[in-house]
Amino acid sequence: MIQIIAGEKGKGKTKILIDKANADVLTAKGSIVYLDKSNKHMYELSNKIRLINVKDYFVEGDREFLGFISGLISQDHDLSSVYLDGFLNITGITAEELPEFLKKLDQISGAFEVDFIISLSAAPASLPESVKSYISVAL
Repeated sequence: MIQIIAGEKGKGKTKILIDKANADVLTAKGSIVYLDKSNKHMYELSNKIRLINVKDYFVEGDREFLGFISGLISQDHDLSSVYLDGFLNITGITAEELPEFLKKLDQISGAFEVDFIISLSAAPASLPESVKSYISVAL
């Protein structure tokens, strides 16, 4: 399953994402990973959530990012949820590439039963129809 929290910059997407992750940890049957572009939110997340600064791993582009995600899943068979903050910034993809990328991410999600919750800095109305179906929160 993929859920997108979409809205323009400064609308509160990160706070919603952090709150969802902290709530998820109370009922999750597996481990939770929070991917970000810095360690800025380390103290806002439960200590049961693994924060990974993707920039530390020199991941560039959509293919490397999908490989990174696959590596996370392969090393943790109990992984249940991955939270991605600043999705376009972390992945390096453009809004035009988003539908194809989400299709691949959805395949990974289904194959390994891992949920992806994503914050996306874009006006919900500006997103393609295929992406809108993933939106759970529009700001």
